[in-house]
Amino acid sequence: MSYDQTLKIIARIKSDFPTKFAIPRQSGLAPSLRAKIVFEKEFQSPEALAGLENFSHIWLIWEFSEAKQKNWSPTVRPPRLGGNKKAGVFATRSPFRPNSLGLSAVKIEKIENGEIFISGADLMDGTPIYDIKPYLPAVDSITSATDLFNKIAEKEPLEVAISPEFIEKIPKDKLGSLKEILALDPRPAYQNDPTRIYGFQFAGYEIKFQVKEKTLTVISVQK
Repeated sequence: MSYDQTLKIIARIKSDFPTKFAIPRQSGLAPSLRAKIVFEKEFQSPEALAGLENFSHIWLIWEFSEAKQKNWSPTVRPPRLGGNKKAGVFATRSPFRPNSLGLSAVKIEKIENGEIFISGADLMDGTPIYDIKPYLPAVDSITSATDLFNKIAEKEPLEVAISPEFIEKIPKDKLGSLKEILALDPRPAYQNDPTRIYGFQFAGYEIKFQVKEKTLTVISVQK
């Protein structure tokens, strides 16, 4: 019996981000950020996960499902370069690619009831996952690799100020992740208006904040 080799969605991510805004730029930048991989019915097989408990991390191959476009461009303007410099699409991790595929390395927290609980994910809630592969530190970690863009464009973490009033509103198991996300500066790289109020949804809350110099201040937390 032959098997249809057409690319299939095997799972979807369950995360605290209903929209794209404020999602970390890369996996692992907010290590305490939790998410869950829920398999599609066809792929809900315990046998498929046998042995995965022997690995600490996995690769996720997924789709930029909210960034599809009819045409592609050979050059893009990466936010990491301030949004005003062009680079070849294959020299970036822009979602606007010939094939809208993303790649993330995440940590396995536990495997339970056929679901994989992970941390450090940079995916929006509902993101389709096409494949999962074990992360092999002996070959996947290249310590001699270089990244000149990172040296040029990586920002220093922001100081995060949250009043006790707002801290009380946020569940304790989400507070650490929220602080990590905010310290990464969720604003678009080309925006630096200290009077502007930004907002995003996280874990069922709307978070609003302002950034002045190197300090991000949360000004509102609403359920």
